[in-house]
Amino acid sequence: QVQLVESGGGLVQAGGSLRLSCAASGSIFRVNTMGWYRQAPGKQRELVAAVTRGGSRNYADSVKGRFTISSDNAKNTVYLQMDSLKPEDTAVYFCNGQFMTSAMLNYVEYWGRGTQVTVSS
Repeated sequence: QVQLVESGGGLVQAGGSLRLSCAASGSIFRVNTMGWYRQAPGKQRELVAAVTRGGSRNYADSVKGRFTISSDNAKNTVYLQMDSLKPEDTAVYFCNGQFMTSAMLNYVEYWGRGTQVTVSS
């Protein structure tokens, strides 16, 4: 079993910055991809950014140039630096990852519980 714990959400004014962190713990044997999704009220959950074990990154078009995803493989932690925040970035942000554990020798997807990000205009 793998647990993902997010931190760093909060309230910020438009144009401000926040940094989200997500630490994975458990019997992790290997990580495939870790990333961030978000869900605004009344909308579907959408991918924000993801990074593979090899370091490849992809971003939603709406956040390119403003958000930066990074990871610390030794700590099984992923970060999301969010700059130039806009009110439309307001959402619950969920950490996501695909992990191989010592008990399950195949990748399984896990989710964090989410952290609220609110951007005021």
